[in-house]
Amino acid sequence: MASLKDLRSRIASVKSTRKITSAMKMVAASKLRRAQDAAEAARPYAERMGTMLGRLATAVGSNEGAPKLLAGTGKNDVHLLVVFTADRGLCGGFNASIVKAARAKALALKGEGKTVKIICVGRKGSDALKREFGDNIVARYTGIEGKKGIDFSSATEVADKVLALYDEGEFDVCTIFYNKFVSAISQVATAQQLIPFAGEEVDEQEEATGSSAVYEYEPSEEAILADLLPRNVGVQIFGAMLESSASEHGARMSAMDNATRNAGDMIDRLSIEYNRSRQAQITNELIEIISGAEAL
Repeated sequence: MASLKDLRSRIASVKSTRKITSAMKMVAASKLRRAQDAAEAARPYAERMGTMLGRLATAVGSNEGAPKLLAGTGKNDVHLLVVFTADRGLCGGFNASIVKAARAKALALKGEGKTVKIICVGRKGSDALKREFGDNIVARYTGIEGKKGIDFSSATEVADKVLALYDEGEFDVCTIFYNKFVSAISQVATAQQLIPFAGEEVDEQEEATGSSAVYEYEPSEEAILADLLPRNVGVQIFGAMLESSASEHGARMSAMDNATRNAGDMIDRLSIEYNRSRQAQITNELIEIISGAEAL
């Protein structure tokens, strides 16, 4: 049985830990609202751009003049995986879920004889993947989120790197992995093909929206796609960063709330054990005093 001094030390240690986790929970909660608003505000723009590009892509089809970002390279040999994680831990299974999805995809592609290249956005993803895929990581980005949140310039930096690799013929297909924010306690690991552009079918979009309007574009569809497809890469990466940031703060808030509750339960158990040990020690001392008095 632990001594009273050891129990007092453990109780003090757990109380200090509870103060830290409680403070981290409040900080995450304050950041979550701003990150959630930013992620939700970016969704309509990204969705409408995807819808319009889907219509244009359907109109252009597989024409010889179709942009490379739409038509692809004609091969499926080299895959680029862009993995979005956090720079810090203590956020539950947030980082592990994305790393697990990216690792499974990489192993599946390697099993098919494909070449895999990885861009890690976030230190935790890089640290986890470099053990097994260190030679496959071509770029790492950390410190993406500043004091005021995610900035579009950070997304542009990653997008420019992806586009530069594609122009140099370094890969054929690019897929991004990120956590899509649902709520503070729910984040969905999502894989989205970025290059070549894979939009929804027009028929499915019209069925969902109830719209069958015919659009005429000026200039030509090819010219519009050539301008918008590179911009769409940056928009989708920016959206993934915002979703990942909101998911990270939500996961951290939930994890720190659970840690604070567990610390409180542990303090209660240790306090009961301390009181029982102290009561037993006092009882033994009284018995010794009474026995000594009777012996006299």
